[in-house]
Amino acid sequence: MTAEFPIRPMSPSDTGRLREIAALSFSRLMAFFAIHSLLSNEGHVLVSETQGTVVGFAKLIEFNIASKKFGCILWIATHPDFRRKGVAHALTIEGIKHLKRNGAAAVFASTQRRNAAALVVLSQNDFRRIGFLELQRLFAWRVLQFYSDIWLAPGEVVLIHC
Repeated sequence: MTAEFPIRPMSPSDTGRLREIAALSFSRLMAFFAIHSLLSNEGHVLVSETQGTVVGFAKLIEFNIASKKFGCILWIATHPDFRRKGVAHALTIEGIKHLKRNGAAAVFASTQRRNAAALVVLSQNDFRRIGFLELQRLFAWRVLQFYSDIWLAPGEVVLIHC
């Protein structure tokens, strides 16, 4: 967490700003799914703000497979006016800490394979791509449950932080 962009849990009053950031960050279809996810009761949403204005968010979920707990950074976005200032980096670090503090054996993330900015932020935070065969070795026949739990969309790659 940086002093310039403190991170806190989402509050109901943040909803309008989260909708705006999602609309500016994702295609119309993906923004719809992001907002649906952000407003669901599942998981935890972190927001980053400056001077009382939300400038980014990260949606975190936890799930169990074979009695082992895992976490996932499901959505992360920064308002265009605040990109390249460390907001997504800080949200990623705080998301990892939150999930691991809650017992996650590993933290996953997924992003569109053409989203270079997200791939850079995730790789800078020690995420690495993980393919189907490695996931299958990790989860055995439960690999399809994993894909369902993280809501993997077509064209996305999966990354892992151990």
